[in-house]
Amino acid sequence: MTGSRVQVNKSHKSRFSTKSSRNLHKTAAKDKSRIGKSDCNVAKGAKAARLQRNKMLRDQKRLALLKEKRASSGIASPPCVIVLFGLSASVNLNSVREDLLRQLSSEGTGALSSTVSSSKYRLRTTVLQAPHGDLVGCMEMAKVADLIAFVASASSFSEESTSYYIDSFGNQCLSVFRSLGLPSTAVLIRDLPTDLKKRKDLKKMCISSLTSEFPEDCKFYAADTKDELHKFLWLFKEQRLTVPHWRNQRPFLMAQKVDVVADDCNSGKCTLLLHGYLRAHCLSVNQLVHISGAGDFQLGKIEILNDPFPLNARKESDAMESDEIHDLEVIRTLSPDPLKLEPLLVENVPDPLAGEQTWPTEAEMAEADQNQKHRKQKKRALPRGTSEYQAAWIVDDSDEADSDSDNDADDGMVLDQEDRGFPGYEGTNNSDIDDDQASLNFRYADDGTENDSVMMEGEILTREQIEDEIKKIKEAHAEDEEFPDEVDTPLDVPARKRFAKCRGLKSFRTSSWDPKESLPPEYARIFAFDNFTRTQKHVFANALKMEQENMDDSVPASLYVRLHIKEVPAGIAHRLCEIAERSPLIASGLLQHESKMSVLHFSVRKHDTYDAPIKAKEELIFHVGFRQFVARPIFSSDNMNSDKHKMERFLHAGRFSVASIYAPICFPPLPLIVLKSADGGVAPAVAAVGSLRSIDPDRIILKKIVLTGYPQRVSKLKAIVRYMFHNPEDVRWFKPVEVWTKCGRRGRIKEPVGTHGAMKCVFNGILQQRDTVCMSLYKRAYPKWPEHRFPMLDA
Repeated sequence: MTGSRVQVNKSHKSRFSTKSSRNLHKTAAKDKSRIGKSDCNVAKGAKAARLQRNKMLRDQKRLALLKEKRASSGIASPPCVIVLFGLSASVNLNSVREDLLRQLSSEGTGALSSTVSSSKYRLRTTVLQAPHGDLVGCMEMAKVADLIAFVASASSFSEESTSYYIDSFGNQCLSVFRSLGLPSTAVLIRDLPTDLKKRKDLKKMCISSLTSEFPEDCKFYAADTKDELHKFLWLFKEQRLTVPHWRNQRPFLMAQKVDVVADDCNSGKCTLLLHGYLRAHCLSVNQLVHISGAGDFQLGKIEILNDPFPLNARKESDAMESDEIHDLEVIRTLSPDPLKLEPLLVENVPDPLAGEQTWPTEAEMAEADQNQKHRKQKKRALPRGTSEYQAAWIVDDSDEADSDSDNDADDGMVLDQEDRGFPGYEGTNNSDIDDDQASLNFRYADDGTENDSVMMEGEILTREQIEDEIKKIKEAHAEDEEFPDEVDTPLDVPARKRFAKCRGLKSFRTSSWDPKESLPPEYARIFAFDNFTRTQKHVFANALKMEQENMDDSVPASLYVRLHIKEVPAGIAHRLCEIAERSPLIASGLLQHESKMSVLHFSVRKHDTYDAPIKAKEELIFHVGFRQFVARPIFSSDNMNSDKHKMERFLHAGRFSVASIYAPICFPPLPLIVLKSADGGVAPAVAAVGSLRSIDPDRIILKKIVLTGYPQRVSKLKAIVRYMFHNPEDVRWFKPVEVWTKCGRRGRIKEPVGTHGAMKCVFNGILQQRDTVCMSLYKRAYPKWPEHRFPMLDA
């Protein structure tokens, strides 16, 4: 290689430029004020604004978290509710409860109250013991629990059961708690051996067996000694408690004391006094409250009392000296304002004249006069000597033609004409038939069927023989495929009367159905929203505004109050006092409109432990959040591609359905537990679980009815079908409705044959002799109005 390896760059051309050209890009000092910020400065300003906004959001979240922590575990917060639930019947919950209360109590001896204020842990706690075997009591405790402590016995490992540590009732309650929404959870392991190695191995085995049943953040604690309980309580004090979202939307009170005061003015009614801590949100004295199982009521007044379990040591000693005085001392009393009081409006009062026809207007009367004059001016050929009165009784050929056309139009079902295809025929919902199938080929439609005029074989059969033959055919076809919608046409009642409320649809998905047409009388008693989403946002915004403004008629959360609930039936009040002795009594505040009746839709699934069939319109008990009411639902499928939904006669296991009921309005999200009460005083069983979906009276639920017939003679595309109807008038009435077969053929009714309901049908393909001809009819279904709305009102 020759030459130098040093890189030589091209010299810059600025050596040829003048001084003025080199300074051309610079700006004079006097012109700098006229030039705006550069893009770089704009970018820097946007970045600074973004950083400032992120810092503001972080500060807001930090303050909200600090406020939540102070509200849940601060000095002014209400006592935390710990619910002890035994996973099996062999667990001794009494000993666990006594050990916890003694660990929290400063005295350590004597009678122990369920609510304890511990200065050692700087914690106020209410310890409840869930009754094993009482499903409703366990559910009510889980609704108000801040922490559910599941207690497992290590000695139950050797017992014969499906699960080593959880029995059948424990599994059922666990699934119900998951449907309600689990709060913070912990597992306490009792009855561990004293030997250190065996204790460690058995604890590890118990944890590995139970881990899959609980959330990931659930912690396991040994709970046999005082040191282990001390560790549990200390960690519980520092733990951030989480509760289901639906509990933070409404104020509620767990009654610690229940009293009844007779009402002198109204016999049979009384005033119910509930003492307890107000939780979650502030409660207005003008709000309505719901007592679980009893119904909705108005408040007479709210009294703010001294805290019977203060965390301050000095106040605690004063309270112990005079408990009775502090229980009765009233700090403040709130009375309702008659102008702001929420009315206890349950049903809409219908106007009996709302459906009356109004008096015709002048324009309508003038139009009627013109039509009458036009009829008189029409010249008609009349015999000589015919008077005007006699001429009115003479019918023209045109009038006869008009009347015949009218009769022909009315002599059948009026069907939806929106879709293309045959005019006025109903589409089928069969999965084997495609809606986009090619149009029917009727090239043989004009040809007659052989022996149409011959008497049908079925005509010479008696009624008993016809029923026996139909039964045999149905039993033979039941083995191939089950059609739950099939209905037998009655022999003694014409089909046009039996199915008068039914209609055909060309397409279940696209055909129109007016939601306001032929509504039942119950729809005059319910309420509906023009825009439910907008109303819900407005209601929650008003509740938040009341919370932030601290109005004079509202009580802040965390205070110990006495609610005076007026006009409670005396029998229900005494039953509530009995219930409060064994399980917590919950009173929850209602939002605006939540006492009014409407049509509620729930997404439900049959519970795994319930084997009995659940029939539509059967009486069930619905637990929706804190509320309970009795309903008689209908079930339907959830059709995402259509505004119409098919009714289901039973709630099927293994899939979700939509349950529609008449019930008081509730704003979602809310969980649902459906109980089925049994006869003979047996405790109710969990039938289904789910959640509140929407409130919509206009949701169209259609009951499908399938009429079946069987081919007697088949000739390529034509067939004589019998046993679908039993007289020719029914055949003419249902002639516009399309028919289909289980093998996928579609066709139409051409004409009746004979006098016993046989008919000639034409199909779009060759029909097989073993096939079954079907006709789908639909009618709108509605829930059934309950006889009593709440469980305690059951006569």
